[in-house]
Amino acid sequence: MTSATQRLPRLLALVPYLLSRPGIPIADAAADFGVTPQQLRKDLELLWMCGLPGYGPGDLIDLSFDSDSITVTYDAGMRRPLRLTASEATSLLVALRALAETPGVPDTDAVQRTLAKVENAVGQARPSGVVIGLGAEDAVDPDVRRTVQSAATSGKALRIRYYTASRDEISERTVDPMRLLLVDGRSYLEAWCRSARGVRMFRLDRIDDAERLDEPARPPSEAEPTDVSAGLFQPAPDQQVAELELEPDARWVAEYYQVDEVTDLPGGRARVRMRYADRDWMVRLLLGLGGQARVLTPAELGGDVRQRASAALRRTRHLPST
Repeated sequence: MTSATQRLPRLLALVPYLLSRPGIPIADAAADFGVTPQQLRKDLELLWMCGLPGYGPGDLIDLSFDSDSITVTYDAGMRRPLRLTASEATSLLVALRALAETPGVPDTDAVQRTLAKVENAVGQARPSGVVIGLGAEDAVDPDVRRTVQSAATSGKALRIRYYTASRDEISERTVDPMRLLLVDGRSYLEAWCRSARGVRMFRLDRIDDAERLDEPARPPSEAEPTDVSAGLFQPAPDQQVAELELEPDARWVAEYYQVDEVTDLPGGRARVRMRYADRDWMVRLLLGLGGQARVLTPAELGGDVRQRASAALRRTRHLPST
């Protein structure tokens, strides 16, 4: 039975393919797609039920059969070229660049060709307010990426210097690589951390330095790969949630840190829901934004930020003591 992951790309490609080859024999089309004529007929029957919102007969894809040939008589808008918004184009570029650098991709040439076409289209369109090339993948040190990939593919242990954003600290660790993942356009190393004695996810753009060791990587038998089907990070019961309003210059927070929700606001601002375990760390983050973030909830967090800012100003003699 044909899987949905194999069938969907074929269905999406069928209409433009048939539009450019009106009257093509079913056998020839089936051969081009690597399926049997019977499977292609099933795909065409499904296409008859697809189309634009409205869901009346006039909104659906229509096909004409003449003996054993096919012609598209109504394409339901699939003749129009795909148009991406600025944010969609940026996300696609970041994901393609990360995919091109991911080990195990069977056809990197196809990825590079697609990347070049999208970059060219974005460059011609020049979407307002979009800067291509500032994603997390561009922040990964090329030497770090090569070292991590080499260790992962050769089964060697790694010594890394890693920045933990939630605690705002840098630590030295020796890890046993298990696999590399690409999630939401970011590359992660999943490895057994010997100091934490547990499986950990390390974002490649937060690894300051990496050294491949001569010893083999030996994750213990209890080291199981993380289930990322429901997302890379799952909320912990002891985590607090802050709702923040970010000015345009602080929107990088939503990209750099894990947030639950992002809502676009007028003027390039954004409202985000962000989980945190350490209130002191969150207060330091907000103070470092220099007024570019406003705490909506919880009120206690906003009070801590104001109190810490007032204390700092008093120490510099900008406010009288109370």
